Amino acid sequence: MYHAVAERPAPATRALSVPPGAFAAQMALLGARGFTPVTTARLADAWRTGQPLPERPVLITFDDGYEGVHRHALPVLAEHSFAATLFVSTAWLRGGPSDRRAGGAPDTMLDWDQVRELAAAGTEIGGHSHTHPQLDQTDDRRLRFETGRCREILAEELGAEPVSFAYPYGYSSRRVRHAVRAAGFTQSLAVGNALARRGQGPYALERVTVRRTTGIEEFDRLVEGRALGRAFAGDRALTKGYALVRRARRAAAVARAAAPGARRRSGGGDRDAA
Repeated sequence: MYHAVAERPAPATRALSVPPGAFAAQMALLGARGFTPVTTARLADAWRTGQPLPERPVLITFDDGYEGVHRHALPVLAEHSFAATLFVSTAWLRGGPSDRRAGGAPDTMLDWDQVRELAAAGTEIGGHSHTHPQLDQTDDRRLRFETGRCREILAEELGAEPVSFAYPYGYSSRRVRHAVRAAGFTQSLAVGNALARRGQGPYALERVTVRRTTGIEEFDRLVEGRALGRAFAGDRALTKGYALVRRARRAAAVARAAAPGARRRSGGGDRDAA
């Protein structure tokens, strides 16, 4: 799981922004080790139907939709003839109508022409919500909007309906997974910092995070599935603790919404999904 690929990223994206030279070295290692990158759609379809996968399949994924994916990653992927999947938050992309755009993008984002060039080069384009909220904390109306509007815009701009989704921040719940499925996506990726396995189910496939500090030796261990527990032990502990906090927050929000007079006091309900 990649995010930005940039020499001088914005502070907000620096930790998860891989330098172009490091990305090139990592892709070269995949080639030298005999890995065959596949798209998320191909992996899920193969596991769903029993169709064979190539030897040593690997997913190369990018979240959010940063401009450096086109500038720096695309030429490297093309050099190796590697497939990849890009998950975009549609309100963050440049060049669309004003009613589709929202502020808050943490760095320079792709424009739609660049997204189309990536798609034409064989990169699968998937959904990553419309405005990149924490989906497990949104109400049902906003959740339907975020998943459905994202898929609607991608289909309109690219001429094909997207089938893969990635949860913003990696946060999901049974309710979120059901909403993603109801929107028409047939598989979705979380984070988990573990290898994807068929038994995880199509809406909870896990990935391994590649950071700016990920050296080539560590990258080698990660893609070979070695020492994942040790490498991400701290992340997992924080994730488990935060999951309890997030569930409590969501339960409290539901309770507040259900309290007598809550709708009247709020002035008629949620307006931010319009």
